[in-house]
Amino acid sequence: MQNIDELFQEAYQKASTTKVELPPDIRLRLYAYYKQATLDYLHNFIHQEMDLVRGFKFNAWKQVLHLTQEDAKKLYIELVNSLNL
Repeated sequence: MQNIDELFQEAYQKASTTKVELPPDIRLRLYAYYKQATLDYLHNFIHQEMDLVRGFKFNAWKQVLHLTQEDAKKLYIELVNSLNL
């Protein structure tokens, strides 16, 4: 008899290799269950759960985390001024 981990892996293989176009709500539930089952959300939950636009925004912000608030303000001002708005 198979254990729960083996059954889970088999189910994952079926779901991830199916040629059937699953409805979005089903895919989302599969995703949620997989994340909860593997606890993968602990590793990179915030970034993975964002839509594309928010993901890009988060990534851009992450790249300037080393700046102080003052330096960020200065760079913001310089950028706006360079645009000749």
